[in-house]
Amino acid sequence: MAAATASALLLAGQLLPASAFAEPGAGPDVEQPQTEVTEPGPPLLYNITYRVRADGTSRRAVVAYKADDHNINSEQPNLLPGQTFEVNTVMTDPNLAGLELSIDWPYGSNLHCEILVDEQIVVQADQFIAPRLLRPKDDPLYGVLHCGAPLNDAVVGESVPDLPGYPTQPAPETAPQM
Repeated sequence: MAAATASALLLAGQLLPASAFAEPGAGPDVEQPQTEVTEPGPPLLYNITYRVRADGTSRRAVVAYKADDHNINSEQPNLLPGQTFEVNTVMTDPNLAGLELSIDWPYGSNLHCEILVDEQIVVQADQFIAPRLLRPKDDPLYGVLHCGAPLNDAVVGESVPDLPGYPTQPAPETAPQM
């Protein structure tokens, strides 16, 4: 009889699945949380389009614009009446997009500029520059149209105005210099 009981227990052990688990409450139908490590992707890029036009005489026009988040480029297009100069670039922060259009004196013109972010006009400006015989000494920026963010680097603590409809990205923190 003892042999029959031993063989019955041995047979039962082979037919029944083991139900002991290392963690209490962890069974075959309880899912364990998995930690997923994701690496940050590349920064989001915005398509920036700069457009300028001068309706009038505008000899030696200069267009200075932000080529990317940190660099400024300039071009000297022939701005004849009715023609538009356009340049495209990409930036990670569209709030830094800006340009300056300047014409040489003694000429006068209606100046117009537009900044497009992802094919939407976000900034535009117009200014009439009257013809002058002499360069004005009290206005060194006479004949210059500003559009968008300033081209020079912002002073610490000074904020750049946000373009409507686009998120503000915080400036990278820098270690204090001693």
